[in-house]
Amino acid sequence: MMDLWAVVPVKERDRAKERLAPLLPADTRQALALAMLEDVLSALAAVEGLAGLVVVTVDLAASRLALRYGARVVEDGARDGHTGAVTAAARLLAAEGHGGMLTLPGDIPLVTADEIGQVVVAHRPAPSFTIVPSHDEGGSNAVLLSPPDAVPLRFGVDSFFPHLRAAEAQGIRPTVLRLSGIALDIDNPEDLAAFLRTPSQTQTRALLDERGALPLTSWPGSISSSKSTGNSRSPDRVDARIMSGQGEQGQEDLAQ
Repeated sequence: MMDLWAVVPVKERDRAKERLAPLLPADTRQALALAMLEDVLSALAAVEGLAGLVVVTVDLAASRLALRYGARVVEDGARDGHTGAVTAAARLLAAEGHGGMLTLPGDIPLVTADEIGQVVVAHRPAPSFTIVPSHDEGGSNAVLLSPPDAVPLRFGVDSFFPHLRAAEAQGIRPTVLRLSGIALDIDNPEDLAAFLRTPSQTQTRALLDERGALPLTSWPGSISSSKSTGNSRSPDRVDARIMSGQGEQGQEDLAQ
């Protein structure tokens, strides 16, 4: 079995989810970031076959949460953005001789152990590269590489197709899976509304449900920020007291 480690980069919570600032006060955004991280760590902890878990962060609360889930907390690269944090972790795991790295963001609360297991099962023998795009096929919400530094990574809102090209440039045929839970990262109000439309037994949902809900159209200015244009659906509801400060699944082989 491949010696596979999971890596989750976590930024400092005082900078968390700034694109949600028009709707959520800072303390609520910080609580949301921690709740989403716990949902991701909980899913990873339930996956059989992972050799270990690394959380790259300098945030104290995130570090404490990571340790509760048996994670190894690494600070190297934590202040260098998503790409810098994952690159530092890949370099560390490769230097230690580990066979593979699966990296996920900390803001995909609908991820499940079953979905992660599907990514692992679909992964080919090394050298190999498996990826799950975000719901808009702009971002890269799960990347599994073996060895850990097999392909140079560069994350961002338009990283999915560049990552495919980067793998091909290394002579690796990418495997693509589309998994709905992994695909939904919560970055903007549209993402938040899409999450709220999806029933779930998650820490994130519990946090939001505690604060009630009201139609988004009652918020002055509606919403305009989005990672993509043209295809986003209008959100239905957002958390009432949040605003006031209270309280397809499938697999694709690109060579086919």
